[in-house]
Amino acid sequence: MKLRCLLEALLVAAALTGAARAEPDATKLFADNCAECHGADRLGRLGPALLPENLGRMMGARAGAVIADGRTATQMPGFAGKLAKDEIAALVAYISTPLPDIPVWGQHEIEASRVVHAQAEKLDRPRFDADPMNLFVVVEAGDHHATILDGDRFEPLTRFQTRFALHGGPKFTPDGRYVFFMSRDGWVSKYDLWTLTMLAEVRAGINARNIAISRDGKHIAVANYLPHTLVMLSTDDLSVEKIFDVKDKHGKSSRVSAVYQAPPRDSFIAALKDVGEIWEIATDPNAPPVYPGFVHSHEKGMIEALPSSQGLFALRRIEVPEPLDDFFFDPPYRNLIGSAREGRAIVVNLTVGRDVKQLDLPGLPHLGSGISWTWDGRRVMATPLLKEGKISVLDMQDWSEVKVIETPGPGFFMRSHENTPYAWTDSMMGAKKDTLSIIDKRSLEVVRSITPEPGKTAAHVEFDKSGRHALVSIWEDQGALVVYDAQTFTELKRLPMSRPSGKYNVWNKITFSDGTSH
Repeated sequence: MKLRCLLEALLVAAALTGAARAEPDATKLFADNCAECHGADRLGRLGPALLPENLGRMMGARAGAVIADGRTATQMPGFAGKLAKDEIAALVAYISTPLPDIPVWGQHEIEASRVVHAQAEKLDRPRFDADPMNLFVVVEAGDHHATILDGDRFEPLTRFQTRFALHGGPKFTPDGRYVFFMSRDGWVSKYDLWTLTMLAEVRAGINARNIAISRDGKHIAVANYLPHTLVMLSTDDLSVEKIFDVKDKHGKSSRVSAVYQAPPRDSFIAALKDVGEIWEIATDPNAPPVYPGFVHSHEKGMIEALPSSQGLFALRRIEVPEPLDDFFFDPPYRNLIGSAREGRAIVVNLTVGRDVKQLDLPGLPHLGSGISWTWDGRRVMATPLLKEGKISVLDMQDWSEVKVIETPGPGFFMRSHENTPYAWTDSMMGAKKDTLSIIDKRSLEVVRSITPEPGKTAAHVEFDKSGRHALVSIWEDQGALVVYDAQTFTELKRLPMSRPSGKYNVWNKITFSDGTSH
């Protein structure tokens, strides 16, 4: 009898142990092992926010591997020796779950996050002899670093650690001295390219998409998914100037897909993810109450002034048939074309404030990576398609399709320069991810294919200031930056780098050079 009772007790204990192992307490596991660095609310602290919106591709098996093995070149340790496999799986599921409510991140939280690392110095010229207008800022996503590259010698000037998962591309002040980075966690960092010094950082959101800088270089706009805000910061000290709680005219809240600078208009243009509106925000303190050519009518959605009828940060709403994002602008910024639902694009005339054409573009165009040039006496734009191996070329006068150029596979980036007759595009979204296609902008034909390294992803071309050299990323953790002669297509130099996801030339960016993203 005693033996039977003992056996029953052991079986019950084993069952309870098995149940406990089958259902680990993820909340407690997170509090005990993760909260100190990532925050008890998962919004980030020393480490990044652990939310599905912020992690992007770092979820599922990849997140489990990082928890188990740690992450090189960071303070993230491995927990394989401390946590069982089912406990790691429970943590992965926990951080992959969205928060139940949109968290508060307003002026108080933003101001409290600001960190000042150094003060800007008064200088007449940089402290190095490289051409400051021909520098490249290279984002190395593999280990969260950035390299400042001399664009004449193709030699690094410095390399430094950045925030986790930079996103949306760095932006430069008009004089090219300061560059601003933004992380997916909403951190905005100000870096001095003349002294190679990080100056200050502030967290403007919890999940951010991109930033833009005003034409006068005084203001930064931050587009946020979490919370639903558009934040205006001063470029001088990263202080908060204004926060827009983003809602349409009916009060429906929306994420902000992206924000863009519109230099000829002295404004920002914001894409709203969840509502049928585009916002234009004045960056001219002397902006008139009604923009030239507009009808002053709330019914037509032409202008809404906040807080007064004119001046800095006045808001104008433009109603569109459906939410748009991934914009491309014509050079005068009179028109934009935006992606609607899959296979559809809508052209909006910003002068009259309404959509003027809808067109079918099957294959999901990546409009934000489009480029434009003059062809056969007219302005055309070209955009890669994310789901088909094609480049769509559009006439920017009537938005008709001029030609479809076949490529080895669906691509993500397309680049050129006003001083070269060629445009370069990748096929990184398909099986031929290692192949770049070079298109003659005069004939609209592919004239050369290049494979920097067989089997390795080749992407994101950027030209130097002169347009004589094209820099290509081998988009791998053990990757490289490859320098090509843009005329002969011969390789000149190769620099090892850790997943160089993007490279940005100072001159091309501040002059809005043809062929580069804006």
